[in-house]
Formats: sequence, structure tokens, C-alpha cells
Amino acid sequence: MIDKLMGKIQKTGAPIVVGLDPMLSYVPEQVQKKAFAEYGETLAGAAEAIWQFNKEIVDKTWDLVPAVKPQIAMYEQFGVEGLRAYEKTVKYCKKKGLVVIGDIKRGDIGSTSAAYAAGHLGRVQVGSKTYAPFDEDFATVNPYLGSDGVKPFIEVCKQEKKGLFILVKTSNPSSGEFQDQLVEGRPLYELVGEKVAQWGAEHMGESYSYIGAVVGATYPEMGRALRKIMPRSLILVPGYGAQGGKGKDLVHFFDKDGLGAIVNSSRGIIAAYKQEAYEKFGPENFGDASRAAVEAMIADIRSALG
Repeated sequence: MIDKLMGKIQKTGAPIVVGLDPMLSYVPEQVQKKAFAEYGETLAGAAEAIWQFNKEIVDKTWDLVPAVKPQIAMYEQFGVEGLRAYEKTVKYCKKKGLVVIGDIKRGDIGSTSAAYAAGHLGRVQVGSKTYAPFDEDFATVNPYLGSDGVKPFIEVCKQEKKGLFILVKTSNPSSGEFQDQLVEGRPLYELVGEKVAQWGAEHMGESYSYIGAVVGATYPEMGRALRKIMPRSLILVPGYGAQGGKGKDLVHFFDKDGLGAIVNSSRGIIAAYKQEAYEKFGPENFGDASRAAVEAMIADIRSALG
């Protein structure tokens, strides 16, 4: 799957992933009204509104980008109905030919981690039949329980030819409370990066490992150091746009050939119609606003990479 993702990045010329992290407040009133007319002001109604919102954004952007990243918490908040919307979103994006990164941030030990891995990336046995429940192409994994929490995911990825993005240095303001703590004079995130590089060296695609890393755009100098520590790991870079990251901040996350990283923008794209730069589209054309935001992001990153 890593080779497919890299191929799509090169084909589109857009090392970009659209974060499908829909809050109900992002969904225009006309979409909500239509969903509520059919399902009422219920969890099912909210889930339907989110699904229709996602579908429009995907329809307007799928040809520009290689991948999408649905954040499962935005769906789980609506319970089982929300998870159905998540499942529909994943299937629809794959039907459109997009690589799907399930932003699930799971991390546990033993059979629990194995169950997460099977449910999101692998298969489960039900009697004489097997099923791929969510069937994302990649998943994000929290490594802070150690190898026990990661290896079950690696094993499933080997079987299914899928991939991981391991949290190394995240973009949130308080990430340094733990990730920046020094261990024998070195920040913990560097030690985690070394472990990711070690796992990745054992599980390579053509050019990059199928075990990548998450490193936030809000910490460009740390990105420079981690790029050297993890030379064959694709870096997923959150924090672009709404969290402050710009194309010029991202150069060090990439290799000299302009590959090696993929940059995520979530509300900066899916809620673009709410921004002054795209207000001309209005809520009724929110999908067109999202497309324009993607095009602007592509231009920004291409300019930064030269």
C-alpha cells in the first residue's frame, strides 16, 4: 500500500491528505435540514448530515489528492450511527480510488491491540467466513505502550499489505509535556523516531517503509531532525493551515526530491467556505470552496518545495 500511496502522490503532484474530521457545526444548514427532515434531530440524522457533507467534499476534491484521513472520533461521538457514517465514508473514498488513512490513534497491548488491528486493517473470522470490518489502508497508532502495542498492527499490515503512521511528535501545544522530556540527554520523541526507523527497516516497500510517522507541522525544526532519524519513513504532517503550519515550514519534512512527506489539512479544507478567502462560494457551494482550498494548498507546498 505504501507503493500505491507514493505512486498517487507522484501522479497528482500533491503530497496532501484531506482530513475528513467533520463537526456538525461545519455542515451547512441546508445539508442538516435535509438530513433532519428524513431522520429527525437524532443521532441518525446527524450521521446522515455528516455523510452527505463528506460525500460532497470527496466528489469535489478526489481528483486532486492521493488520500483522505477520516478522524474516527468525529464519528464516534454520534455512537453507532456515526460509525456507520465512518464506514460509508471509507468505502466511498476507496471507490473513488483514494488511499484511506484511518486516524484512529489506537494503542494497547496483546489481544486488545490485535483486535484493533484486525478491525481496522485486517480481517475477522465469523464461522466459515471472513470479513474486513472497516478496511482502511493505513491507521495511526500510539506507540507509548511500547512494542507490544505496535507489533500486532505490523503483523496485520504484513498480511494485508497495508501501512501505519506511528505518533512521534504531535502538533498539539501540550505535546512537549511528555514527548520533549529528556532521556539520557535526548528528547523522547527522537527515541521513538529511532524505534519507528528500526521497525520500518524490516518492512520496506520500493522506496519507503510501510511504517511511517506522524510529526506535526507546528514543529519544523524537530521535523528536520526526525527526517534524518527516519530516512525511509513517510512522514504524515498534521497542523497545516488552521493550526498555523504553512508550506515554508514544511520543507525539512521532505527529502531532496520533494518526496517523503504527506501533509494533512482538515478544517482548513472541509470548512473552507467559512473562511474569508472563500466566502464568495457561500454555504450552498461548500464543496467548491473545499476544492479551491485544496488547490491553494497544493500551490503553497509546491512553491515551498521549489
